[in-house]
Amino acid sequence: MELLGPSLYTNIYYVLAELIANAYDADAHNVYIIANKDDITVEDDGKGMSYADGDIQKYLNVAAVSRNTDAESLTPMKRKKMGRKGVGKLAALSVSENVLIKTISNGEKSGFVLSRHINDNNLLVPLTDEQISFERVSGNGTSVVMQNPQYKLHSTLKAIKRNLLKIFPLVNEKFKIHLIRGTEAETIENFDKEMISELSTLITLGDEFTYLNDFFQTPYGNEIAELRKNKPLATMPISMDDKSGVEHTYNVEIKGWIGTYTSTRGRKVELTDFPDNFISLYANQKMGEFNILPVVGQNKLNEVYVVGQLHVDIFELTELPDMALSNRQGYKTDDPRYQAVLDYVRKTLLPDILKMRDLFVSLGKKKKEEKKLEQQRQNEASFKKSVDTFRKNTAKKAAQKISSRLGISTEQADEVEAILSDEINTNSPDMGIKSIIDSQKKKLLISQTYRDKDLADIIYNMLVFNNVPPEDIIYTNCDDEVSRIPEGDVGKSGIYDYLRDFFVDSYSTQKIYVIFVTSHNTKSSWGALMEVGAAWITQVEHKIFNIYDFRPEHPLDDEQQWHSSSRDDDGNLYMSKLSVDIFAQKIEYICDKLGYKKRTRQENKDHLSTLVKVTPR
Repeated sequence: MELLGPSLYTNIYYVLAELIANAYDADAHNVYIIANKDDITVEDDGKGMSYADGDIQKYLNVAAVSRNTDAESLTPMKRKKMGRKGVGKLAALSVSENVLIKTISNGEKSGFVLSRHINDNNLLVPLTDEQISFERVSGNGTSVVMQNPQYKLHSTLKAIKRNLLKIFPLVNEKFKIHLIRGTEAETIENFDKEMISELSTLITLGDEFTYLNDFFQTPYGNEIAELRKNKPLATMPISMDDKSGVEHTYNVEIKGWIGTYTSTRGRKVELTDFPDNFISLYANQKMGEFNILPVVGQNKLNEVYVVGQLHVDIFELTELPDMALSNRQGYKTDDPRYQAVLDYVRKTLLPDILKMRDLFVSLGKKKKEEKKLEQQRQNEASFKKSVDTFRKNTAKKAAQKISSRLGISTEQADEVEAILSDEINTNSPDMGIKSIIDSQKKKLLISQTYRDKDLADIIYNMLVFNNVPPEDIIYTNCDDEVSRIPEGDVGKSGIYDYLRDFFVDSYSTQKIYVIFVTSHNTKSSWGALMEVGAAWITQVEHKIFNIYDFRPEHPLDDEQQWHSSSRDDDGNLYMSKLSVDIFAQKIEYICDKLGYKKRTRQENKDHLSTLVKVTPR
């Protein structure tokens, strides 16, 4: 104990998990973790231990295998035992030099002191009957008191609760964990609601975990089948030697769940011992390794949302060699069982949940865009109503006042109202809501065919490089969703309804600026021709970026200097140095026209040279 105790565990939560597991194996219904001034006590209302029945002797055995048969693997309440080798009892010695063990079984009291320092007579120091009492439990139970602990529970009880849920999920109405510090108290009684309700996506493995679906919530009900999936447990055959050296084929079965958080915002209220993104491994419901995500992941940004708990009971199969590390906080990396699990998670499970996370994000953007579009329509309707009311009431009331003062006839009053109405219609004021409508509108349209997407991509890249927000651009083939057609209009006529609603029928006078990408492909694209016609009808200002040897024609402004690119024999774009300069000049002009803070000419030429091949002439 003098050697094993201090070095066995390096984290207070692992210690608490071991002691909670002991309580679970003792068929406890309640475990109390009590943070006192001078000790940390873990107390349970399990069956307790009887000296007369040999329970104390079994408890004190170290490294004695306790699950040799199926019957020995279950508790009297038919719980699957977590403990296997009896090492967990030493966990408390990692925290404290002296640990008081108090237990009562059917009225029989037993108690002693576990210590890192063994007495000369090699005997445990006994506790008197008066010293054997509980703080929270009445009747049978066990109490482990870690005196003057070198690790403290400094976090808030809510933070402690979050940490324990991460490493000990087996809580429900029949097994509760109570956290107590002074007058404060927190109870952990429902893993499902605490963890699953915070997820945006969920994959369950095995029928045993499909019940988690009941706690999964999503604002995208129609897409729930894509955000929540139930899969059979994963099975992989491996070959390895048993303890006697005989090779067998075994099935590594993985069950459990993996998901992604809806958001990580606000989760790090305090600095805790455990990260929020993790994939834990369990065997016989007991955690063996907290986080394999750093091993199976690829350091992708969206991996910060990943959380999961996988159960691999073959890790604790009695006939196979022990694969736990000496500190009981991980597994031997060269074990074939471990390697099989890592391979499955790395190649299949993690990529699947990250794809589902991408879908969730996409749905969120769609919902946000639809809401923004609806607000824009409401503002347009409100603006139109305000203008119409202003026109009608102002003309009518002004005509009435003029008629009253001048004493003119009814026919003359009607004529005055008609004149006033015409003038007001011609010179309607910019009402306050107009600025709101204008600010919500897209400012730029890149009109192109898909075959010329490479040039359109360069234009888009250069606009963004010159501080034009992607939100201000309509580019139907853009790789960035925010610049494509607002999702709410896709079910209608796409871009044409959108342009009509907000740039033709709108009472706002702000017009969209159009950049035309022209080539021989333009004449064969009905959509591109429609956009050319719309630009001519509404008389919007536009610039032309052309691909040689096509010549833009009326109704485009074919008298202005357009920009020209060329394609080589393989179809790749290239520009001359002069063409690069003209390209940059046109982008800068557009930015000046619309009020964006442009880059310098040299910065633009240098950046453009990274996007397209540049030739001397």
